[in-house]
Amino acid sequence: MNKSELQKKAVEVRKGILTGVYHAKSGHPGGSLSAADIYTYLYFEEMNIDPSHPEDPDRDRFVLSKGHTAPGYYSALALRGFFPTEDLKTLRHTGSYLQGHPDRKHIPGVDMSSGSLGQGFSAAAGMALAAKMQGREYRTYCLCGDGELQEGQIWEAAMFAGHRRLDNLCLIVDNNNLQIDGTVEEICSPYPIDEKFKAFNFYVITINGNDFDEIRKAFDEARQHKGQPAAIIASTVKGKGISFMENKVGWHGKAPNDEEYRLAMEELGEEAAKLC
Repeated sequence: MNKSELQKKAVEVRKGILTGVYHAKSGHPGGSLSAADIYTYLYFEEMNIDPSHPEDPDRDRFVLSKGHTAPGYYSALALRGFFPTEDLKTLRHTGSYLQGHPDRKHIPGVDMSSGSLGQGFSAAAGMALAAKMQGREYRTYCLCGDGELQEGQIWEAAMFAGHRRLDNLCLIVDNNNLQIDGTVEEICSPYPIDEKFKAFNFYVITINGNDFDEIRKAFDEARQHKGQPAAIIASTVKGKGISFMENKVGWHGKAPNDEEYRLAMEELGEEAAKLC
């Protein structure tokens, strides 16, 4: 896809996020919106996947370590054809397979159940090692949050992946600088993130995570680099795409009301019209 096509898809991913959280009356829109461009690029350009064969042993794997941003993940999966987009309206409803965190057993396209922060990256490292041991060519991608870097298990997994030189593993850090209680600097600073991953023998790329030109270049570079796992530190805007949500910590885990939903969808509709 070219840049314009990816931007249009990202608008649709953002619409799906808002639709799911609005109908659930709960959920996490802020971090889902900040990572929407990453989800879009992974599922429509980067990963070797086939919605008609979600269990293909040679498919690329994806682990959402920051599992609370499932609305963004589900929206990308639905638009890619893993399940009907209409089902996004059932997010978090009793009896729905689309619950608040990804469920490997019930959601087509989900490679790992996640939600306990810090644990997803360990699973991703295990998947990457399994590919090496089995002689398979698939790559494993993992998305974590910057607040999630405060979890010690992240660094255990980083030490393991760097030591094993898992160059088929790509970690993306959604660095929107906001977590539930404030800025990551105020709560427990992980900075400098790039230098920390370099110290764990990662090949580090720092980008604007809401710019598709930079996203494309980073994933191409990560795929071509050999001998080290990659860490893409993606600087993003919390609530990206909805003016009244951008860089507002209060939208970390809050659903829009009727009027806010209407305004948000209007903004996204206007953005889509510009791209056409």
